Parts: sequence; structure tokens; C-alpha cells
Amino acid sequence: MLTSSPHRLPDQLRPNLRLVFVGTAASTHSAAVGHYYAHPGNRFWRALHEAGITPRRYQPSEFATLIELGIGFTDLSKSAAGMDHQIAAETIDVPGFRAKIEKYRPRTIAFTSKKAASLFYGRPSSRIALGRQQRDEKLPDMFVLPSPSGAASGHWTLEPWRELAAWIRS
Repeated sequence: MLTSSPHRLPDQLRPNLRLVFVGTAASTHSAAVGHYYAHPGNRFWRALHEAGITPRRYQPSEFATLIELGIGFTDLSKSAAGMDHQIAAETIDVPGFRAKIEKYRPRTIAFTSKKAASLFYGRPSSRIALGRQQRDEKLPDMFVLPSPSGAASGHWTLEPWRELAAWIRS
């Protein structure tokens, strides 16, 4: 397991955001540089722009400025870093994440991998569909996106990102 100091990537949250991206944990590169989705092979920032979620392609170092667009960031594990399979189960804090949802009440949540969604929903990734999830009145609208990580390139598609963009514009 690879770890970083707790909250190496601070939450970027405030009340009533239109969208919050949720990962499993920071990558080792992101934790080292202190920016979300910072690895050069990660498609996150390109996908945001190509899908129409942001007006231009932002750089990882600009992640904090997206809050002005109503976009926030957090992870299910704030104390570990690495690839999903390297994250120790005891560092995953679903109750803490649920408390953040209740406190900040974002309009939409987008998990940036099936693994993150699997941990949240408590069911295998194979039973998680990409795209908009069935509505639960107690939660914001939820989307599951294919991981933008270069390590997950075999499963990449921009379509769920475009679906998310259309949803948040509606």
C-alpha cells in the first residue's frame, strides 16, 4: 500500500455545487504534486473539456479554480495514494463521504471509476453500469464514469462524460 499524509489533496467542496467528482484515492503522482488527476497519462482534464463540462482545457494545477464553475473534488480515501488495487480497505471512508454529501448537498456526483462507485454502493464493479445511476431520493443524482487513468485505457469511452455534461446543463 502506498500512502501520503492525510488530506494531501484537500477536498474542494462548498454548499450546492453543481457537480462533485469522486475518486477512490489520489494517485501517487497526484499526491506528490498536490493536484487532482495530475498524472500526464490521465485523461481527466481532456475529457472535461471534450465532453463540454468545462469551457476550456484546464491543467491539473488549476483544479481549485473549478469551484468557481460549480465543480468540486473529493476522494473516498483521503489518507492513501496509489492505484485502486493498492488502496487499503480500512482507508476507505464511505460514511465520511456520505456526511460530506449531507453537509454540502451537491446537485450531482460523478464517480471517476467503477471501483469508487463499487465501494460506495457496496457491490462488485461488474454490477455497476456506466452513466447515470438509478435515482435515490436521499442522494444527489449520481453518475459513474470510466476511469480516466491511463492504466484503464482498455475501458475508455467519452460517452458517459458527454451524458454527464448534458445532464448538468439541463
